[in-house]
Amino acid sequence: MKLSRRMILQGAGSLPFAVASLRKGALAQAAPDGEVPPILFVHGNGDYDALWITTLWRMESNAIARDRMMAINFTDPLARTDDKVEEANRSSTEDQRRELAAAIAELKRRTGAPRVALVGSSRGGYAIRNVIKNGGAGDVSHAVLCGTPNHGVFATDDQPNSEFNGRGAFLRGLNEGESEVTPGVAFLTLRSDGMDKYAQPDGRFIGKPGMPTGITAEGPELKGATNLVLGALDHRELAFHPRAFREIYKFIAGREPVRIAIVPEQSVRLGGLVTGTPGGVPTNRPVAGATVEIFRVDPDTGERNGGAVHSAKTGADGRWGPVQVDPSWSLEFVLTSPDAPTTHIYRSPFPRSSDLVHLRPARPLGPADKDAGAVLIMSRPRGYFGLPRDVVLLDGKEPADVKPGVPTDSTATLRLPASEIGRNIVAQFGEERIVARAWPAAENRIAVAELTY
Repeated sequence: MKLSRRMILQGAGSLPFAVASLRKGALAQAAPDGEVPPILFVHGNGDYDALWITTLWRMESNAIARDRMMAINFTDPLARTDDKVEEANRSSTEDQRRELAAAIAELKRRTGAPRVALVGSSRGGYAIRNVIKNGGAGDVSHAVLCGTPNHGVFATDDQPNSEFNGRGAFLRGLNEGESEVTPGVAFLTLRSDGMDKYAQPDGRFIGKPGMPTGITAEGPELKGATNLVLGALDHRELAFHPRAFREIYKFIAGREPVRIAIVPEQSVRLGGLVTGTPGGVPTNRPVAGATVEIFRVDPDTGERNGGAVHSAKTGADGRWGPVQVDPSWSLEFVLTSPDAPTTHIYRSPFPRSSDLVHLRPARPLGPADKDAGAVLIMSRPRGYFGLPRDVVLLDGKEPADVKPGVPTDSTATLRLPASEIGRNIVAQFGEERIVARAWPAAENRIAVAELTY
């Protein structure tokens, strides 16, 4: 495969998300992972490592050992407004470079491998490029940048110290020279064919309608890299969609994956971290004193099936679990966290084990919720809702707060009168269907239907 090749890959819209009905022994034909370097996954701005769960499951389903993969959880994942000025609970480009370099060293130590492959979503690609360009190239074999705004979200004379400004010092430093990649490392970029909200010529997607951004759909590409175009995928799907998984795996392993679908385990073990949003800023700092309860629920009604299968309070490390569940169970997680709404999180069945089932409380009830008897949020962490691209239904209707066209919204909110407290609400995205229950807002409770795909 020649460098700098551009490929338009069709058929990359909403795909069926079938989970394979394979059991023990299903991985026997998959190739061994010995020739594949260890892989470190790097999340984006304001996000956390839990977004890589489905990618990790797909890697495991292709015989990549769990202990040869790692996903970093940046302490303060949200970027500063000005990269050179400290902001509480936000990180600089140097903060992220330093944390990623430490994670690379740890994965090398754990596996004994001389080099690792790095896969980054959005801002995560900045940290990857920063590490590689500033002394880390010898530790890295492959760099996959998924929707990374490599030439900026905007390229103007405003905000010269924003890391997202293509004319700013940070990106000019990364992009200087005839080649925009570091020799000795294989680079792949994945971008959208016009559906990435952070690769748009008009500033309306960053709150400045009518302002030319100086950026086009080609913004994530790099001179000297293999550059692939994945059709109509949105900004997040460029990292987490099955279509993206295929290209990530193929580039690092040098062959097609044996399967795209996730192979279920017979018994699933779950655990994770409780984090918070101090001052409204999402962080990955652990929250102590939070209570996590887990209930098995009926997938058709959302009603609880017996008592809690897990109940515990977090310690200083913010960890909850572990808990054993069946891969067919739909679950309700009840998170009671200090100074936050009690959050009822409804999830589809977990086909495989994970210790990255992280929980953050829902945003506080606000003025728009003051007359609501119950508030329910439909959330898609690994992608956006695209209308008319996708099937998106909340309580049987397309959500009014999801804008059509370029996908920009990952949540939709339903507000119900007090007379409908306790009613079952269906959240549907494509083939994934979650039934949640409306809880009383007067008790400072919010329900969240959190999609997996």
